[in-house]
Amino acid sequence: MYLWDLADWPTFTWDDQALSPLLAQASREQGRLLGKMEALGFELRDEAHLHTLTEDVVKTSEIEGDNLEPDQVRSSIARRLGMDVAGLIPSDRHVDGVVELMLDAIGNYRNPLTEERLFAWHAALFPTGRSGMQKISVGAWRDDSDGPMQVISGPMGRESVHYQAPPAERVAAEVASFLRWFEEPGDIDLLLIAGLAHLWFVTIHPFDDGNGRIARAIADMALARAEGSTKRFYSLSAQIRVDRKQYYAILEQTQKGQLDVTEWQKWFLETFLCAVRGAKENLNTVLQKARFWDRYAKSALNDRQIKVLNRVLDGIEGKLTSSKWARLAKCSQDTAGRDIADLISKGALKKDPGGGRSTSYSVVFQD
Repeated sequence: MYLWDLADWPTFTWDDQALSPLLAQASREQGRLLGKMEALGFELRDEAHLHTLTEDVVKTSEIEGDNLEPDQVRSSIARRLGMDVAGLIPSDRHVDGVVELMLDAIGNYRNPLTEERLFAWHAALFPTGRSGMQKISVGAWRDDSDGPMQVISGPMGRESVHYQAPPAERVAAEVASFLRWFEEPGDIDLLLIAGLAHLWFVTIHPFDDGNGRIARAIADMALARAEGSTKRFYSLSAQIRVDRKQYYAILEQTQKGQLDVTEWQKWFLETFLCAVRGAKENLNTVLQKARFWDRYAKSALNDRQIKVLNRVLDGIEGKLTSSKWARLAKCSQDTAGRDIADLISKGALKKDPGGGRSTSYSVVFQD
């Protein structure tokens, strides 16, 4: 049996006393982070918001095995927020769709969550009407024409069924019940609303694909309502991605359990707490970048140097080599070498230990 099979579904319960210490801790850390961000200047808050949203979009897709190009994600977000950011590149429709979903969930958190809005989010996720090679119903509830909706893993013929969702004929009514609750949840702590919304939606599993990403967007929307802010400075999806196996394990355990979801809410609060604490690293990255550009604001840097330095300061995979510089700047190897040598002479870059063909470089930060 699954949760939706139970007689009292969807009357969820949890042990408030067991969750109270963790809930208080999570609320304190959330308040501290938001206080720190309020103390920053407007431009730094925007930069932190852009950094966090980029990470959130990339990681929520990675959880589902969909790897997006971070530079495309960042560019798509910056354009939609009207931010003047150096080094913007074109982004494809798939990236733009995930970005639009996330920005709508957080930026328009005050607007009601409706069936039509869910359909629009789903259509944004799958602009071609396909999930990979498979054609799916887009902007519509699943119809189970190929059999019951199941979450499975393993090789063909030896699959393991982790979860089976309610039959398609129940989906519309189940979603309607969820949406009524989401708009009027009653006297429940706002963080617990986010955790329960995530679980409830993904348990209904109303779409052919994209249910996990939309469930996490709904949780982000609930968190934005809790904070009364369209800015995001921590990434829940990034923290979930850190231990994706645990995420799926607690989800499966809960969906095959009883309507007392204390353990799920405990996991959600712990994950939230780790995400908020991890935001300090993002904040340090933003502050380091701001201090770096303060130092070189009046330096005579060319457009290539500004573009690549911004990319490096935002975080790139692997080490910065002359070959990677040439690729990022779309220039020749010789030009890349001159750009790098000039930055070394200005004290902006330094050569890493080692040498030869694997010579790499790092940005020089000052305390």
